[in-house]
Amino acid sequence: MNSEIKKLLENVRNGSVSVDEALLQIKKQPFEDLGYAKIDLHRKSLQGTAEVIYGAGKTAEQISGIIKAMYSSGQKTILITRMDEQKAFSVAEQLESQKILLDYRKDARLGITGPFPKPDGIGTVVVATGGTSDIPVAEEAAVTAEVLGNKVTRLYDVGVAGLHRLLSHLDEIMNASVIIAVAGMEGALASVIGGLADCPVIAVPTSVGYGASFNGLSALLSMLNSCSSGVSVVNIDNGFGAGYLANKINHICKGTGNQQ
Repeated sequence: MNSEIKKLLENVRNGSVSVDEALLQIKKQPFEDLGYAKIDLHRKSLQGTAEVIYGAGKTAEQISGIIKAMYSSGQKTILITRMDEQKAFSVAEQLESQKILLDYRKDARLGITGPFPKPDGIGTVVVATGGTSDIPVAEEAAVTAEVLGNKVTRLYDVGVAGLHRLLSHLDEIMNASVIIAVAGMEGALASVIGGLADCPVIAVPTSVGYGASFNGLSALLSMLNSCSSGVSVVNIDNGFGAGYLANKINHICKGTGNQQ
């Protein structure tokens, strides 16, 4: 059962919330229509995670309007993905009037409002990259996982061209609850990690590489054809999707199949 609904019902049971108050919370309008966007206010209750704002293609005015509406509905920690630096500066200016601070991560192209939650997953999410050029995608994954309440360990530039670099981190790999392997070129990192780890591995192909890498297609096909069991693959450069999936895996209660 979803943690938000479960917590509400427990509060009814212990008397801290009345039945009428709980009913009102459940009956509140499930979305807010801003004209240019319909904000899903029940996303956290249904899926365990509040709606995330996709910044690409939206104006700074639209992004700040969505943030203000989410903030007013009680959502303080908000994640905005794929937002460039100029747009982030404009959004930050527009949020000042409501004293909402925007934390912008340039490498990851992510904006965050509100505090990072205390990590409450069952273990550690490890984010590893084949090379330094893969770090922007890896940071999108790592920060996404942190914003959603996970402890993250970063292992950057540990690709197969120098395998000893990866093998020097066996403790982190073998103690992880889920690993995100981010790599371009031929995308071999995911298969190697999959052969070492006993946890789920999420492979992220990147568009890093020379001509015949076809902007990440080569890495994508290599990862899809991995001979290591337990490796799943997200789309090219989709660090957010990897971080989001890692969060879901890291919040599955051991032996129950239910989210915490």
